[in-house]
Amino acid sequence: MAVREKWGSGMGFVLAAAGSAVGLGNLWGFAYRASQGGGAAFLLLYLLIVLLVCLPVLVAEMVLGRSSGSSPISAPVQAAGSRWQPMGWLFVAASCGILAFYAVLMGWTAHTLVHAILFGLPSDMAQAKIFFGTVSTGNSVLFGQLLSLVLTAIVVSAGIRGGIERLTRWCMPLLFLLLLILAGWAATLSGAWDGYRTFLLRWDVQELFNPSTVRNAFTQAFFSIGTGIGCILAYSAYLDRRNHLPREAVAVVGMDTAVGLLAGMVTFPVVMSFGLKDVVSGSTVGTLFISLPTGLATLGLTGRIVAVLFFALAYIAAITSSISLLEVPVASIIERLGWRRSQAVWASTGLIFLAGIPAALNLEVLGRMDSVFGGILLIFGGLLLSILLGWVVPRRFDEDLSTCDTPDSVRRSLKFMLRWVAPPVVAFGLIVSLVDLVQKWSS
Repeated sequence: MAVREKWGSGMGFVLAAAGSAVGLGNLWGFAYRASQGGGAAFLLLYLLIVLLVCLPVLVAEMVLGRSSGSSPISAPVQAAGSRWQPMGWLFVAASCGILAFYAVLMGWTAHTLVHAILFGLPSDMAQAKIFFGTVSTGNSVLFGQLLSLVLTAIVVSAGIRGGIERLTRWCMPLLFLLLLILAGWAATLSGAWDGYRTFLLRWDVQELFNPSTVRNAFTQAFFSIGTGIGCILAYSAYLDRRNHLPREAVAVVGMDTAVGLLAGMVTFPVVMSFGLKDVVSGSTVGTLFISLPTGLATLGLTGRIVAVLFFALAYIAAITSSISLLEVPVASIIERLGWRRSQAVWASTGLIFLAGIPAALNLEVLGRMDSVFGGILLIFGGLLLSILLGWVVPRRFDEDLSTCDTPDSVRRSLKFMLRWVAPPVVAFGLIVSLVDLVQKWSS
């Protein structure tokens, strides 16, 4: 790139990076994975993975982006030579693969939001399942997928400051405000405490050794934080040397984790109050598109208003993530081919739309894309980042953090976790996830 854009402020970057991390994985995935079993064990594993693994890997990804000033496809090569080119391609493949099925989910969310505004909510579980059938099949799915990608493309084509930063400066505070309002309302429901206790506070030590719980914790942590797919790397390439990366990484992780917990504090009371536990734990789509509308419908106008707020919140969170996913191939095309931003945006959008059509037409394909791109490749990308910055080019990690006056104790702690904690832990999580996934698919 002849002239590289820069963020307008450090806060602009933090909000954009947090927006990249915050998405349907927080509002939907957290509730579903917690409800599959594990309870407090899942929550403990999730928090440990976030703090001991995802945080140092997130800092490493920021370092790689800022120190190279390159796109995700070129940054590994610039740092460590051509042997690391496959890592750049992994970033592009993972981000495009996630956005391909993620846009389908965004379309479902938009459809549900519009239906709640114009027509209200399904009256019972049977009607909710029929409604979800209309949301997840037919031409409306492709239209919703295309519309979501077009909206994402419009934001990204406006650039870093004019598009991405401007959107996230408005959307992230609004997202937190809506979440706090909904969490406060949910706390007043009769089943609120039972919901917290069942899904967040129930302790079973055996769940710590359950492969499915371990895989769910790793997948949720990496998908939620968003490290390992190049999004944060792409954003960090637009930073200058004054930004304090560890502090900003803590802010991103803190906001992301807070959204996940707040979303659980909204979802779990609703689930218990209206007897929807089996629907939630039995289906990835059960929480968001069947159980919540059904439960809220019993509250009349209040429930309809809450549903509109919740699905508006979900779509805001989704689009702050989708713009970061699209930025990965866009930045790579601009750098590699010298195209204008608008050309790179619309070419990428068209290809991602085509790649997502199978997921739009088949729920099983969508689930498998989620498991591979949103799970395995994410975790593998995190493993490669920890090895690259922790062992192959550790001097780059030290030198970059020293430019922003990072205390030596903080830098040494992060480097220790990046070298000695993250690689074996992530490798273990990757192996467990692969084995559990293969067993699940073959059964």
